[in-house]
Amino acid sequence: MDMPLPIHKDAFRASVATHCAEDQGKFWEMHDRLFDNQRAIEPLKGHAEALGLDVVAFESCMASEKHAEAVRKDMAQAQKAGATGTPSFVLGRTDPADPSKVKGISFIRGAQQFAALKTEIEKALAESEK
Repeated sequence: MDMPLPIHKDAFRASVATHCAEDQGKFWEMHDRLFDNQRAIEPLKGHAEALGLDVVAFESCMASEKHAEAVRKDMAQAQKAGATGTPSFVLGRTDPADPSKVKGISFIRGAQQFAALKTEIEKALAESEK
């Protein structure tokens, strides 16, 4: 899910940019490039050019804000789940009768050591076996 943090002035536009790049099959390439260049997000056009995107289509996508509402929806859902920052993890299981429904078992906030994540995953697996 998208969770651009307001502490970075360009985070929201960067999230939208990844989805505009996704329209051209380059979501992860844009994601990784922007993550690696957090101090130089703008101008986004330069990143689009470096990735070989159709820059006119990319800029049109950005201007239309066609993905902005989806990013806002992700942010609202993350906040509703209790995420206040990144990383945040929800361990859950799908409903066997309706795989589109997920029951949250555990919520993990912040960066954790592997041992802590492993413990939570093992607890979630034990819960799902009940």
